[in-house]
Amino acid sequence: MGTMIDSVFVNLSKLFHTPLFPGDPPITLWVVIKLILVLCVVLLLIRILRSFLKNKLLVTFKLDIGNREAISTMLSYSLGTLFFIGFVQSIGFNIQSLLFLVGSLGFGIGFALQDVIRNFISGLTVLIEQKIKVEDFIEFDGLSGYVKTISLRATVIHTRSGGDVIVPNNKLVESKVFSWSYGDAIGRIDLPVAVVYGSDPVLVTEVLLNAAYLDSNVLHEPAPQVLFTNFGDDGLKFELRVWINGVDREAVIRSSLNYWIDHLFRQNSIEFPFPQRSLWLKNPDALTAIFNPNRDQVIKPTPQDAALPVGNKVCAVRDLLKQVIYFENLTDIELRQFIEVGYRTRLHSEQVLFKEGDRGDAFYIILSGSVDVVAEKINKHLATLGEGSFFGELSLMLGIPRTATVIAKEETLLFTISDKRFKGLLKKNPEMAEVIVQELGKHQQELSERRQQLRDMGLEEEAEQDKNLVNWVRRRLTVLFNL
Repeated sequence: MGTMIDSVFVNLSKLFHTPLFPGDPPITLWVVIKLILVLCVVLLLIRILRSFLKNKLLVTFKLDIGNREAISTMLSYSLGTLFFIGFVQSIGFNIQSLLFLVGSLGFGIGFALQDVIRNFISGLTVLIEQKIKVEDFIEFDGLSGYVKTISLRATVIHTRSGGDVIVPNNKLVESKVFSWSYGDAIGRIDLPVAVVYGSDPVLVTEVLLNAAYLDSNVLHEPAPQVLFTNFGDDGLKFELRVWINGVDREAVIRSSLNYWIDHLFRQNSIEFPFPQRSLWLKNPDALTAIFNPNRDQVIKPTPQDAALPVGNKVCAVRDLLKQVIYFENLTDIELRQFIEVGYRTRLHSEQVLFKEGDRGDAFYIILSGSVDVVAEKINKHLATLGEGSFFGELSLMLGIPRTATVIAKEETLLFTISDKRFKGLLKKNPEMAEVIVQELGKHQQELSERRQQLRDMGLEEEAEQDKNLVNWVRRRLTVLFNL
């Protein structure tokens, strides 16, 4: 029995130490097993080192997750390769023998592993170029989601439905990839909207912008935009464009905006169109006698029908703008541009909007709520402004410091036009600046008082000194807004 066991061990020893390929030393089965064991150990060490670098060491350098992923992957694999070579040589294995083995099997290995090699090279390309990084939101080939991890062979994408998809790296390199968050996480949503013919385009524009600003997910910069895109078969076509932070929530935000649009359209009696077909009858009287023999009977509306609500129409910003004496003669087209550059500002009770002496950098209309106007220097309450009131128009257009402090008396919603957006409006429409100049010029006494106020504060430039108030306003606008 012992002899048989010894014979088995002798035969196994010969099997493991029989040269498979020539070399110095020769490559045996035992050497191949040791190489496989070493490779497994190295891969385990690479995984541990990569996790340590990404989640521990590189975090202290305050690098973003994308750069940490790239650096940890390349560094761990590089160190792993050096460790593998060193370990192989330390056990007495000639690296040239390994190269001979790879060369002998090169054709077969290359053919079998060509996809692995392509993915490996593609992984290096993705990590080095970093055009796709961890936490980017990407779309390609009908797939969309956040990049979870990037390895040398494949990339893991976390989809909107909560699952993970493993994508070979060569697919990312060779396909057209749409990245919503390449450089930032901001994306745009376009919502087509149609209304019936006869609707007021300016009112539609205002209501759509109101819907955008009422949704907390919509960014104020870049500002929402409304385009009048076409005259359709069944109505006027518009498109609401809004920017959001985090496009993975596009479906939820789109739904929320649709709810707001429907709600505000009902409030303002704006109707959606529906397909209509007209049917012309050659002999309507004859058909009426057949299908409605009691045609002389008059059907009166029931009390319930008469009591149906038509919808409460809210006060439009366009109508409020026309109450401003400097804007009262602007056309609907010009007022629409003011509506588009304006945005909504919410104030909590007792919140200070601006203080006396602050730079006049915005114009306000109160859409709901009320504010107190206070002269702090003399500790005097000047006025309480309610819904529909406006203030700050001359401070915006002439750069006059605030003469009082404004504090919200309750929860208040303001329509706001900032100096930055006002400047952009005048830059795009230089002819509007002249219209405003002419309107301001109609109020000589008010302008004289404001000009004297600037002189008392020493804020009037020498280039603006002109006896003609209209010329003074024109130069003031030119200087302030770099026209």
